[in-house]
Amino acid sequence: MLNKVDLVTAEELASVEAAIRAINPYAKLHRTERCALPIDQLLDRNAFDLDRILDIEPDFLESGHHHHHSDEVRSMSFTIPGDVDPEKFMPWINDVSQAQGPNILRSKGILAFKGEPRRFVFQGVHMILDGDLQRDWKAGETRSSRLVFIGRDLNENELRQGFEACAA
Repeated sequence: MLNKVDLVTAEELASVEAAIRAINPYAKLHRTERCALPIDQLLDRNAFDLDRILDIEPDFLESGHHHHHSDEVRSMSFTIPGDVDPEKFMPWINDVSQAQGPNILRSKGILAFKGEPRRFVFQGVHMILDGDLQRDWKAGETRSSRLVFIGRDLNENELRQGFEACAA
């Protein structure tokens, strides 16, 4: 026997969609009932393309770049001129996301891994991280590693020192 489920009012739906748009104005929204959506509309969409995002928002990775956050949410950006040691970075970022994941709304970055000709681009939401090697560093492009956190109650000095400890 199914339980009676209250339907969402038009006002509630508009409020939820507005909240999502405030977090990510480019997110594709799907209206559905009881998850009735073909799985191919959700998976393997390659929705995060850093070059596309940078075309739309050139300051996406800048420390002064802000989305519409509440007063308690802040963003911080850290840069290491040059390469990062992946053997140090990967365990560190995993530890940070596990320990502080509930407070990390988003994390993102472009990293120059020591000995790797391609850029490592990653993003995270709370405790879920995803990243991949993408295009080669362009001729004349300065290899540097930049990391951005957006969240609540994050210790900026601790994050900065941890990231800087990953330098190659």
